Amino acid sequence: MLTDNLRTSRRQLLLAAAALTVSGRIGLPGIGSALRAQELVYQCPMDRDVRSNVAGKCPRCGMTLVAGIPQPVEFPMDLEVTPKPVKVGQKQTLTFTVHDPENDKQVEHYQIVHEKLFHMFAVSADLDFFLHVHPQYGDDHKFRYETVFPRPGLYRILGDFYPEGATPQLNAKSVIVPGTPMSVPKLKKDYSPKQMTNMKVNITTYPTEPIAGIETRIFLHLEESEGMELYLGAWAHMLAASDDLIDLIHSHPFVADGGPELQFNVFFAREHVYRVWFQFQKKGVVNTAYFDIPVIELK
Repeated sequence: MLTDNLRTSRRQLLLAAAALTVSGRIGLPGIGSALRAQELVYQCPMDRDVRSNVAGKCPRCGMTLVAGIPQPVEFPMDLEVTPKPVKVGQKQTLTFTVHDPENDKQVEHYQIVHEKLFHMFAVSADLDFFLHVHPQYGDDHKFRYETVFPRPGLYRILGDFYPEGATPQLNAKSVIVPGTPMSVPKLKKDYSPKQMTNMKVNITTYPTEPIAGIETRIFLHLEESEGMELYLGAWAHMLAASDDLIDLIHSHPFVADGGPELQFNVFFAREHVYRVWFQFQKKGVVNTAYFDIPVIELK
């Protein structure tokens, strides 16, 4: 009798499950849609390890969580600098054009990332020139920014943008300004506290000697942090550049709440010294500081 009861209970459970499946297909209110909603996974387009079963905002960078993010595909970015030839001290217009990799058509629609359609970073070969700005979007669907290159030599230009229907992109280009090239620096470890415009920042890392290919945790402590504000939708922005300008990394805090403590989790690619810039906003003032972080190979 007990066996018969178990069989009956199992049969009832199977019938109930079948009924739920059918009800979802024929549209009985609530049941099928609720089951499908539970299957959705929402991810942050930028920090893809941030996942949720409900829609909302990324707690790390503030971007809207999206269901069904496509696989990453690189979108080619062209950079034109005018007028030519490029000259030191001359106002230059940087024009960015993005193409769809499937059909080579110019991309016309973009998602906002951290309050802007396009973020541009520029770093000089001697690592003394640093720029984080936002080119203007034109009626021809191109982005433009005017700047002046202060010295001859190599500059790396990083574009950060998000084509509609794709994933966030980081695309780097090089600009060479004619003349005697600037010297490449020989960086050494520099974790010394940095005084910025209206606050001071200290740094530690774990491990104390970062290792290429292994996660490095960067801990920042802000002195006089009262009055901290979100800067472009995040509590801080980070750009890391290897001393040969091959590696460029743009990231945001893994842990931050507007208080004095912040944490970044970073994977450095190679054994090099990286100059790492951090930007914060306090009482309407954008503060920028950098540290030099040596990265070693795994022994």
